Parts: sequence; C-alpha cells; structure tokens
Amino acid sequence: MNWINDGDTKVPIANWASLIDKETIEQAKTFANIDVVFDHISLMPDSHVGCDVPIGSVIATKNAIIPSSVGVDIGCGMAFIETNIPISLIKSINTVDSNLLRTMLLTIKKVIPLGFAHHSEPQSSYLLDNPPDYIYDIPVIVEEIEKAKYQLGTLGGGNHFIELQSNEKDNLCLMLHSGSRNFGYKIADYFNKITKEIGFPYLFVDDKNGKDYISSMQFALEFAKENRRIMMERFKSVVFNLIKKYTNSISVEIVQEVNIHHNYASLEEHYGEQVWVHRKGAIRVDKGIIGIIPGSMGTSSYIVKGKGNKESFCSASHGSGRKMGRNVFNKQYSIEEAEKSMNGIEHLGWSIDRKGKIDLSEAPEAYKDIDIVINNELDLVDIIMKLKPIANLKC
Repeated sequence: MNWINDGDTKVPIANWASLIDKETIEQAKTFANIDVVFDHISLMPDSHVGCDVPIGSVIATKNAIIPSSVGVDIGCGMAFIETNIPISLIKSINTVDSNLLRTMLLTIKKVIPLGFAHHSEPQSSYLLDNPPDYIYDIPVIVEEIEKAKYQLGTLGGGNHFIELQSNEKDNLCLMLHSGSRNFGYKIADYFNKITKEIGFPYLFVDDKNGKDYISSMQFALEFAKENRRIMMERFKSVVFNLIKKYTNSISVEIVQEVNIHHNYASLEEHYGEQVWVHRKGAIRVDKGIIGIIPGSMGTSSYIVKGKGNKESFCSASHGSGRKMGRNVFNKQYSIEEAEKSMNGIEHLGWSIDRKGKIDLSEAPEAYKDIDIVINNELDLVDIIMKLKPIANLKC
C-alpha cells in the first residue's frame, strides 16, 4: 500500500493497486475533497474508473451518505458453495447429447433467466410479499416493487456470471455473481437525481432524503441477497439432480456456503468514530470474516479470510478489476483470441449486445491479473482456497 497525499485533497488516499491509471486516481481525488469524507479514502487492488466514483473504492463519511459511492447495482455480490463432489467424476460423464458440464450449463440457462430477461410469472418471496411498512413512504419502491417480483432469481448481464469451479482438493464448487437487478438500479437512479438537484453528492442521514435512501438501500440489499439465494438453490438443484441422474455412487454434501455484498454502505466504528463506510466494488473483511474475490471468466477465484486491516476500513477487493473498457476491448480483440483465452473451460459462447453484436469484453484479457491483485492485498486477507473455472455462463 502507498499513500497518495500531495496536498490537493482534503483527506489522503490509501492505494493498494499496483495496476492503476491516472483517471482512477483523479476520480478518487474528487471524492477526497468532499467535506463529509472521514479520515482517508482507500483504493482496493482492483480499482478502476467508474461512472462517478472508482470501482474498488472505500469511502467513509460522517453524518452523511453518498448514493453514487454505493453504485447503481445496490447489493451486488457473490454466492458460493463448496461440495464434496469430485471434479474427475463429473468430467468422466457423457450425456445423451454432450458432456455433463455442458448439459448442466444448458439446463441452468432454462431455469435462470440471463441478461435482460425476467421471469414470465412473479416469484414467491416473503420479502416482497410482506415488505416493511416504511417502504410505502418511498415512491420509487412503491412504483417498482411489483415489477421486482419478476426479477427475483434472475442473473442480469455485464460481468454477472454462474460458474462451476474446482478447488485445490479437486472438488466441485458453485459460484454466482449478481445483485439487485433493475429494482436496485431504479432506487439508485431516483436518489442520484436528488443529489444532482440539490447540487452536492451526499445526503445527510438525519434528513428525510438521507433516511429514505438508507431504508431503500437496505431493502435493496435484502432483495439482492434473496436473489442470489434463489438462484443458488436452482443452480445447485440442477447440478445435484444431474449428478444423481448419471451416477449412483456418491452422496452429495455441501461443505460451506457464503453469500456477501460488495456494493453497499454500512454504519461502522472506525478510529473511534461512527461512520458510514461505502464499499463500491469492495468486500468487508473484518478479522476472521470469509470473503469471495472472483477472477474473470477464464481465471482463478479466491475464498479469503479477513485480517481486519484498519487502513482499508476492514475491506478488500471484490474481483480482479477491468484493465480495458468494453468498447476498446471489442475493437482490439477477435473472437479467436477470446476463445483461445477460454481453452479448457466449458461455456456457451459470448453475449450479444443491444445492437446485436458479439460482446467479447468479459474475456480474461479485459481484466487485471487476479494473482497480482491478490498479491497486492495480502495485508488485508489470508487465502483460504484457490478456485479454477471449469464451466461458466455469462450474458
């Protein structure tokens, strides 16, 4: 970690990223000059340019909250399951039309809508069917809550993914990345417009707008967590049922499960003060807390345990971080190069953008080297498990 403290910001910036550009640092400096920011800003090893705030940034504030420092996908995060199923068993099985891994991906695609797709019927959810009373005072939630019932259990696009992985014991692990879908986006957009109308990027937590944002954000966090839980239930059901169908020789067991956010804000104590810690593309890793740091669709992911580093506000990276924007990458790389980078990993092809063009921008070369990113944060986390992708879905 190095400190960026050149005298032109209100607070210094603690930077863990060895791979970082000037534009990302300039974005961080803009927020380091906001009067409600507390002590310093932290940039995680995966930091890169965001819409307003760097992705991979941790910003603490006193008595105020910054919607843009949470982001538009409120509650975006990861879910993970480790099983006792040997990868060698799965790879040895052929199905009627294909291999077992490909059959799993094709079946998952039928039960979990990808990209912009939603369910055709509302999904059962205690959270949405029995919402807290306060939501009826917040117009954006009242307007969107019925639509949200069709979004539960859907993946979304961009860098959201469903992946089958192998751990160091050669056992199968399941991982997925998703958030609060259009429901969370509408909430974020509503409050971002309010900050633009008032002329500064934060809301005081004691004012109505601040209270409403906090309530809306927390509801979106619950929605995102439930969204991942539902998808993981359907994901593992497909995988486990197909394994049982093609083999009678193994009893399936779940060794551990994790479900965490990496786009949110929470009230925490740091340096003896109660502050709102905004993690936009960052995970909370207090001492002993388990975290998930995924790579790209062709590289390793990590399960980690937090060290509780105070200078990072007990945070770590949420992934490897982009090194190249989507448009630039698509102009410079061919489908042949993208396919080569996925050698040995089962997948169902590349996503199609809104204009009907193939989007290659989730290929591994669009991202920073995950092993460099992890090496940059060994003062923040201990490595518990390294995971290799064997099959994945992105859209």
